[in-house]
Amino acid sequence: MTEAGPPRRGKPPVFLERQSYRRRRVIDAARVLPFIGMLLWLIPLLWREDGEVAVRSSSAILYLFGVWILLVAGAGLLSAKLAAQARDGGSDAEARGGEAF
Repeated sequence: MTEAGPPRRGKPPVFLERQSYRRRRVIDAARVLPFIGMLLWLIPLLWREDGEVAVRSSSAILYLFGVWILLVAGAGLLSAKLAAQARDGGSDAEARGGEAF
């Protein structure tokens, strides 16, 4: 053995290419987006309905449509990012002679 220090325990570090790592994180974000949207849509159920601090229904509707618009915009951004990464990854894979996925 040529190692000077004590032997390393556990799994060796895994090297992931930067593009595949980023692509996986974007896919993870796309998978989590519906759950985040659901939680944001459930927030009005926690608002008070009685007393002076009650939230107006018009404010609740504006909130729901605002969340909906943000979800649509977020899904569009994630979709565009995934499409761009697929194009870039596809051209790199073709240059190497392999498949994109």
